[in-house]
Amino acid sequence: MQEVPIQEVTPAATLIQDVTDTASQVASNTDAGIFEMITHSGSTVFVVLMILILCSLFTWAIVFAKIMQYKRVNKECKEFRDIFWKNRNFARIEEATEHLSNNPYVKIFRAGYRELTQIKDKDSASNGYYLDILRRILERSAISELRKLEFGNTFLATVATAAPFVGLFGTVWGIMVAFQGLSAVKTTTLQAVAPGISEALIATAVGLAAAIPASVAYNFFAVKVKNYKEETSGFISEFLSISAKYLVQ
Repeated sequence: MQEVPIQEVTPAATLIQDVTDTASQVASNTDAGIFEMITHSGSTVFVVLMILILCSLFTWAIVFAKIMQYKRVNKECKEFRDIFWKNRNFARIEEATEHLSNNPYVKIFRAGYRELTQIKDKDSASNGYYLDILRRILERSAISELRKLEFGNTFLATVATAAPFVGLFGTVWGIMVAFQGLSAVKTTTLQAVAPGISEALIATAVGLAAAIPASVAYNFFAVKVKNYKEETSGFISEFLSISAKYLVQ
């Protein structure tokens, strides 16, 4: 009877290790290939990529800075609102908020309270006239503080809108150069045109990578500013209501 050779079975752990090593090698080669395509791209495409990368870096810097800014403002605004609604006495509120000098609400409050004390020292024949002046001062101070909260949003909106088109420009230019190079080659094959096209498509990918975070961040911070604007409007109305009682004393 003929003996059948027994095949050696590869352990499952060895197969898993081989698959993992292969995947890691492919990922490493892909990353190295992308980096090489960026560094070896044409001058125009390279400039486009550098612009997009710088825009992306500035975008993330603004995002982290504004997150820290809003975190501080949220904490201080909550503390100020608690003081304001608890006291309703402008002199006590000013004393209790001395440590919150950089808070937007505190700056609006102090601008209004400073004007209110000057009005109180006058022999006013018409409180409505001075209340109108007080409203304009409060609104002007509120606009100034809201502009500080909006700082950086314009850049985020610009990157979100322009980055995909800048990347597309780099892609189109790179593809044009790649096809132009084929005119000097007698045989046109996929292998001949693929490197140039892949280098060009990197620009679109980088443009989208810069635009998507900028768009998300802009929408998030725009909603934050809108909420502060609505809260500020309510605060101004309440301040004027208390000021009307203060003037008739």
